[in-house]
Amino acid sequence: MNTYNDYMRKNLIVPIIIMTFLITDAALADKKNNDINKEETMEYRIVYISYLEYFSNFYGNSKTINQSKIDKIIDNIKELDFNTIMLHVSPFSDSIYNSRILPYSYTLTGIEGKYPGFDFLEYFIKKAHSKNIKVHAWLNPYRVSFSSDTSKLSKDNPAYKLLNTTSIGINKDGIYFNPASEIVKDLIINEVSEIINNYAIDGIHFDDYFYINYDIDKEEYQNYKNNNGTMDLKEFRMSHVNDLIKRVYNIIKKKDKDIIFSIAPDGNINNNYKYHYADVKTWLKEEGYLDIIMPQIYYGFENEYAPFDKVLDNWIKLNEINVDIIPTLAIYKCGSIDKDAGDGKNEWTKNNDIIEREINLIRSKKLLGFSLFRYDFMFNNKMCVNEMTNLKKILKNSS
Repeated sequence: MNTYNDYMRKNLIVPIIIMTFLITDAALADKKNNDINKEETMEYRIVYISYLEYFSNFYGNSKTINQSKIDKIIDNIKELDFNTIMLHVSPFSDSIYNSRILPYSYTLTGIEGKYPGFDFLEYFIKKAHSKNIKVHAWLNPYRVSFSSDTSKLSKDNPAYKLLNTTSIGINKDGIYFNPASEIVKDLIINEVSEIINNYAIDGIHFDDYFYINYDIDKEEYQNYKNNNGTMDLKEFRMSHVNDLIKRVYNIIKKKDKDIIFSIAPDGNINNNYKYHYADVKTWLKEEGYLDIIMPQIYYGFENEYAPFDKVLDNWIKLNEINVDIIPTLAIYKCGSIDKDAGDGKNEWTKNNDIIEREINLIRSKKLLGFSLFRYDFMFNNKMCVNEMTNLKKILKNSS
C-alpha cells in the first residue's frame, strides 16, 4: 500500500523535472539575449588602415615580413581595445586581394598589376577575426589615379579599357570614373559583389570621393536634357550617386543582411552638396541607402568655422531614420597647425586631449561609437604620443 510520501514522490518528480528544464531554458534564453544585447550595444572602435600605411609598412618587403607586419598591426589594434578595421582594399581602381576585375595595387609593390606575394585582404581577415576584430572593405569607387599619366595604368585595369570614352575623365587632379556612366555603376557593383561573395567580410565602406572632375558628365547631362529631363545639374549628379549607393546597399543585403554598408562623407554637410554631390540628407531620411554614416568631423572644439560639438549636433539633427552615426575623428592632426580652422588653428598644438574629449562627447550623445583616421598616427607618430596616452585612459576596459 502506497504511503502519502510515496505518492508525493511519484507525482511530483515529473513536474519538478519539467520545471527544472523550463528554468534552465529561461536562463539560457536570458544569457543569449544578454549576449545579443551586448553585441548590439558594443561600442564601435574603428581604425582606418589606408593605402598610405601600405607605403610605410609593406612597400618592397617580402611575404614573410609583410605577414609579420600585419600580425603586429592586428596586435596593436587589439591591445588598444579597438574592434573594427576599415581596410583600404581598392584605393585606385585596384585591389589588395585576388580579383578577376581589378589589377593588384601599385601601393604594395610599386607596379600596378604586380602580384604582391599573397592575398592581403584574406590574411587581414584571418588574423583580425582570430582576435575578434571585424574587417570592413574600404573602396574609393570613382578614383583611378592622382596622376593624369595613363601610361602607369595596367592594361588589366578597367579604367585603361575605358580610356577615350565618356566613362573616364582626366584633368590636372588625376583620372576618375564618371558617376553618371551606367558602365561605371555596373563595374562598381561587380567589384562589391566579388568581395562579399569571396571573402568573410564584415562590411563594405565608401568614403567621400564622389564627384571630383566637374566636366566629366557633360555628355550624359546633355543627353538627359535633350530627352526632356527636368533636373538641374546638381540634382542630376546627386541622383546618379544615390542610384549607385542604393544599388550597392541592395546587393549587399541580398547577399547577407548582416554585412554592414557604411559611408564616410565630408564632415561639412554643405560641402557634400557643393563639391561632392553626396545627398547625405536623403541617406538619413529614407530607408535603403546605408546602415552607418561616418562623417569626417575633422575639427577641434575651437575651430572658428566648424567647432566639433556644433557639427556633431547638426549631423544628429539630420538623422530621421535608424541609421547609426559613428563620427570619424582626426587623430592625424595631433600636434600640428590646423590651417583651415581660423582662430582655432593652434588648438591641436596647445592641447593633447582633443580626441579624448571628442569621444566623451560622442558617448554622452549615445552614439554607436567612433573611428580614427588613421593607423600610423596612432602607433607610429611621435607627435601623437601624448594624445594617445590620454586616449588610452578612456579606452582600456571601458567597452
